[in-house]
Amino acid sequence: MLIKCFKLSKGLLFALIAILLIISIIYFFIFCRQNISLEKNSISVDNSVLEETAVSSNLSNSTEENYIKWFEFNVSYEVLQKTSQLDINSHTTNKNVKYNWIELISYLACLYGNNFSKFKIKDLDNLVAKLDSGKSIDEITRDMKNYHYYYEGYSAVLSQYIGNFGISETPINNADNSNTQKSISYVQKYDLKAFHPLAQNYSYSHYKDFGNSRSYGYNRLHLGNDLMGSIGTPVIAVESGYVEAIGWNQYGGWRIGIRSFDKKRYYYYAHLRKGHPFVNDIYEGKIVQAGDVIGYLGMTGYSTKEDTNNINIPHLHFGIQLIFNEVQKDGPNQIWIDVYNLVDFLKKNRSTAIITNTKTKDYERKYEIIDPYVPD
Repeated sequence: MLIKCFKLSKGLLFALIAILLIISIIYFFIFCRQNISLEKNSISVDNSVLEETAVSSNLSNSTEENYIKWFEFNVSYEVLQKTSQLDINSHTTNKNVKYNWIELISYLACLYGNNFSKFKIKDLDNLVAKLDSGKSIDEITRDMKNYHYYYEGYSAVLSQYIGNFGISETPINNADNSNTQKSISYVQKYDLKAFHPLAQNYSYSHYKDFGNSRSYGYNRLHLGNDLMGSIGTPVIAVESGYVEAIGWNQYGGWRIGIRSFDKKRYYYYAHLRKGHPFVNDIYEGKIVQAGDVIGYLGMTGYSTKEDTNNINIPHLHFGIQLIFNEVQKDGPNQIWIDVYNLVDFLKKNRSTAIITNTKTKDYERKYEIIDPYVPD
């Protein structure tokens, strides 16, 4: 009878519900903090375990660094051409405003949602006009929330491709292997200083094959661009860096991996020539300069047995991996980019190679460069 007579007013009912909600929120907050604290304390001090945990878990910013986990390089050939020319011309003429092609590309990426098929030249002209009027790129992009993401991503690909360098006016080597270094003079330039992965005067063909399927070993995606050419074509270091990997890989055959000095880019050259895949005196840890000959195109790979030709068509597999954190280098979250447009863009800068040892049929670059990013 007492229970039947007991009635709650609407105000009291709402108050009780509010109190229960507050208690639930406080309990949930305390419980989560305790769990995170326990998980943090359970992580080993060993660096390899910390790196594995950072990749496989999503606990909090205290256990996982804030770095880019995914990036797509989508710049069209036309945009690479136009922005690079704006950058180079502004630095080599008396123009007051100096443009940065990575800033221009990143702005356009924001404008188009990184879909450069939408590119209109008037959008680039409008940006240039704003910069010429005295506005800074920071002012112009202040309300573009993804600008810094695109700038970091495109910088990771292109940051060392344009800049100051010296190049020899005369050849550094002759076919008879005599060195003319005493008479070498250098011209200082501000220009494109990254090179095409195949030497000048060697023909090749390629098509957009990034993401195509491959089945040798296991089903996987093709994470590079195949440049079909003749066996023995000199393969060129696109950028200055150091040799991080060299030798046999059953998928890539004879291959070489070169890491940029800022450690953001890993260049992968695979299926090099049987019997004589690399130039003389190249080894892991060696510093190479942009434009150096590093090896020779072939058709090795798809075998656990070294020096085997199991590739049907002679070609160079060329790939670039972006690395924003070292856990990405060999981990499950690798970022490989589509380099097709970049390869086409680099056709304007191909290194000339000449034979310097007729016995071993080794080639070297004809013209030396002085890259200020190469350590002393």
